[in-house]
Amino acid sequence: MPKVSVCIPTYNRQNLLPFAVDSVVNQSLQDWQLIVCDDGSQDETPERMRDYEAQDTRIRYLRHPQNIGKSNNMRSGFDAAEGDYFIKFDDDDRLTPDFLTQMVAVLDAYPQVDFVSCDHWLINQTNQRDLDASEQNSRYWGRESLETGVIDNLLEVVFIRQSLQVGCTLFRKAALETVGFMRPDLQNCEDNDLLVRLALAGKVGYYLDQRLMEYRVHAEQQSIQRDIRYLEDKLKYLEYFNFQDSPTLEANRQQRLQDTRLLLGLRYIEGHQPQPGRKLLQTYRQQNPSNRKAIFGLVMSYLPSGLQEPVWSLAREMTPRSYMEQMRQGN
Repeated sequence: MPKVSVCIPTYNRQNLLPFAVDSVVNQSLQDWQLIVCDDGSQDETPERMRDYEAQDTRIRYLRHPQNIGKSNNMRSGFDAAEGDYFIKFDDDDRLTPDFLTQMVAVLDAYPQVDFVSCDHWLINQTNQRDLDASEQNSRYWGRESLETGVIDNLLEVVFIRQSLQVGCTLFRKAALETVGFMRPDLQNCEDNDLLVRLALAGKVGYYLDQRLMEYRVHAEQQSIQRDIRYLEDKLKYLEYFNFQDSPTLEANRQQRLQDTRLLLGLRYIEGHQPQPGRKLLQTYRQQNPSNRKAIFGLVMSYLPSGLQEPVWSLAREMTPRSYMEQMRQGN
């Protein structure tokens, strides 16, 4: 049996997937199994992966003929994993050559630790690292304040600060099995959801203060419908938990629930779905009656569709971009 099972879920990424696969093949630790689980790609991914399978028997390609959803696809890779340790990372990212060597060493040395996470580089479409952006990203997500060692206040780190990324994390497979790995049918926020459930289950996390992974930043096609799907899943993720025993965590959850309802209500209205948009904004205004964005959205929901688009365009221009938007656009 392999020491480590590596899972790369993929979908229509034939040009970027080889970089991810090659980063596993070129690891300094070679005791691994690689599972590429394909959520029904319609490009040339099957042909590329057949070549990899022919060259290396440690590589297994699992293809679903139809799209079964992000978390369900990842669960299929997890079910096929045979190693004691497990990592999942995305098909447009890369592991640095010593990732497995250094991360496995931590789990081998500390049997009480259930998973180890590290920092990562930000890279662009041409695989160039951006040091300034990487450092800014570490600061934004609170990793600069994490020291090497067992993570104190793990629930706060993974829920409030959201410092850890699943793609930078090596798990004991047994720990993931105790929480059922990814919850089925989630398309977004499934990684955060997993880390929070592990923390609530009393699992022990360890942080290694090194950049051992490369996370690719690139502008993906954005759309109102894509935003809506993300925010719907974020709402489900936040509604799933309850932190009544921790006033700080619960206050953070309630605030994020309110923020998500506001954004989702606005996106519904911008996407010409006024009824669910009004319902969310009216619920939001019960606690925030004078919020200008909510009032603006409600007014917009009653305007003729032909008048809405120029007003939305002006509103987008006047609204400061979020950190994530700035990061994806390179500034």
